Amino acid sequence: MESIPILIKMFCLAAMAFIVAILLTPPFTDFLYKNKIGKKIRAEGDTPVFSKLHAKKAGTPTMGGILIWFTTAVLALSFWFLDRVVHLDYFHYLNFLSRQQTLLPLGVLLATALLGLFDDYLGVVGRGGGKGGGMRMRHRLAFYSLVAVVGAYWFYYKLGFDILHVPGLGDWHLGLWYIPFFIFVVISTSFSVNETDGLDGLAAGVLGICFFAFGTIAFVQGRYDLATFTAVMVGSLLAFLWFNIYPARFIMGDTGSMSLGTVLAVIAFYTNSVFVLPIIGFVLVLESGSVIIQIGARKIFKKKVFLSAPIHHHFEALGWPETKVTMRFWVITAMSAAVGVAISLVGR
Repeated sequence: MESIPILIKMFCLAAMAFIVAILLTPPFTDFLYKNKIGKKIRAEGDTPVFSKLHAKKAGTPTMGGILIWFTTAVLALSFWFLDRVVHLDYFHYLNFLSRQQTLLPLGVLLATALLGLFDDYLGVVGRGGGKGGGMRMRHRLAFYSLVAVVGAYWFYYKLGFDILHVPGLGDWHLGLWYIPFFIFVVISTSFSVNETDGLDGLAAGVLGICFFAFGTIAFVQGRYDLATFTAVMVGSLLAFLWFNIYPARFIMGDTGSMSLGTVLAVIAFYTNSVFVLPIIGFVLVLESGSVIIQIGARKIFKKKVFLSAPIHHHFEALGWPETKVTMRFWVITAMSAAVGVAISLVGR
């Protein structure tokens, strides 16, 4: 197919995703508020700055990420099913679910989303071994490691991927080292997104830009189904963002942040653009890096580097309005994504 029809398909499906998610939101939010599925704010003594800044958000409905992955799954599976059953050219044109490009990203999205949903549920009811409810960190790590191992197996043994492309320098054959490298990138990206999901609209805006950037890379590479998949993700994220901007009607929760971070890393591997993932997702690196620095400084030097971590809370503590922090991080992401896409196209 030529590029123009593909672009039309991408924009149409992105618009469909936006409309579907918007229409699903009223009954979904009514359900969340009616059943008091709200966020609990940590009140431990070791997080006084965070607890003070976000006390007003206690009770805000969580699990809003359901709208993003559910909408994406509905569109992918619906047009795949209609293409197989009805046999109309229109449905064949809109079908973007393929074994070679989008089956694994969709499977990873759903698997990690359901796990995140379970974690959110434990947090709401106050169960689990984590602080304030939810799974312990080691249990989360174990589950997401399992998902990453399955993804690594698929890429290495099923798709034959073992190459890391470095823009301007060429391809590096990693061999079996590709598997642990894949696992590390997937886990670190998912947790980086999870750390970023701390202010109204922050994670959704950053992720929307990142998915758009990787969709551009996939389109240039001729991976049209994957590019369409990212377009649907962007449309769903924009609908979520409509209700998530300050003051948020609901928040993403682990069912959104963990799953979206995981699938973002998977798409980076599909496009062999992992080298530019830290550039495109610079804000994600900044967020998780600030947490690592803060924890290390407290354990080794018994002092804090930041007033509060992740770093967006540090700027809040300095007196920046939440909306200013969020929108400036969006701007940084837009610029870093542009640089990352440009670098990824070098030597292609």
